[in-house]
Amino acid sequence: MRAIWKGAVSFGLVNVPVRLFSATENHDVQFRQVHEKDGGRIKYQRVCSIDGEEVPYSDIAKGYEAADGQMVVLTDEDLKSLPTRSTKEISIEKFVPSEQIDPLLFDKSYYLEPDKTGLKPYVLLRDALEKADRMALVTVSVRTRMTLAVLRVRDGVIVLQTLLWADEVRAPEFESLSEETHATAKELAMASSLVDSLSGDYEPDEFEDDYSEAVTQLVATKIEGGDITEMPEAKGEETEVVDLLAALQRSVDKAKAAKTGGSSASDADSDSEKPTKKTAAKATATKATTQKSAAKKTTAKKSTAKTTAKKAATKKAS
Repeated sequence: MRAIWKGAVSFGLVNVPVRLFSATENHDVQFRQVHEKDGGRIKYQRVCSIDGEEVPYSDIAKGYEAADGQMVVLTDEDLKSLPTRSTKEISIEKFVPSEQIDPLLFDKSYYLEPDKTGLKPYVLLRDALEKADRMALVTVSVRTRMTLAVLRVRDGVIVLQTLLWADEVRAPEFESLSEETHATAKELAMASSLVDSLSGDYEPDEFEDDYSEAVTQLVATKIEGGDITEMPEAKGEETEVVDLLAALQRSVDKAKAAKTGGSSASDADSDSEKPTKKTAAKATATKATTQKSAAKKTTAKKSTAKTTAKKAATKKAS
């Protein structure tokens, strides 16, 4: 795992240097949108809804849409004026009973690993949390925005779990549940019996993502059967492939040629396509001769035409 943040937990007068690691990863099946007939990937363009022109990324700004639909464009200067914190401190505000934190508030989870110098205070904080059966309510700025989080212990490791703000949790408003409706005693007894018959402990490995496994097997079957689409190189995305060994060989040949005063094999190949001075001079002389012969022919034609015209005039006069 790679640390995504480094800082320290402020525990009274004690600072615990820690590194932050993502505790979870997404294994959802990811599909690409492709053109059905040739398998080419579908691309999306950033197009302005007003003039229909494609907008380069450098011209894209942040906009806030007001409740009445009006758009307020925020500049970089506006964003710099907002209250942001980039401190590297996880500040413990208070220790609260674990049951007071509604699981609905939990957002993202991270593992905290102590630096070697902070191992002793890390273990002290971990053991204190376990003994008190409480969570440490903290404020932390992982990127730029300050957020609430809790520290709790899982498998001997302190876990930092960010919390949603109170106004980010929706209130359930269902008219069908507004009436005072309760199960009868007989119905409740039957439900309780069913609960007892299905009671057990939670074993994470007991359940598997059968959909993900089925997709993986389906793809493997298609590949084995040759049912794949060979995608040609997309237009505008061709890249020149440089043979590193060939480039190094040319460099060695040039270095050797420079020492011996000769030319390398690669240079000879390239030079063979270029005209030498002697060849160029010969070509120039040939071109001049051709032009001179053409000029003589033109002069002869003009002289013949002039003589013919003169004879015709003399004959007419006589």
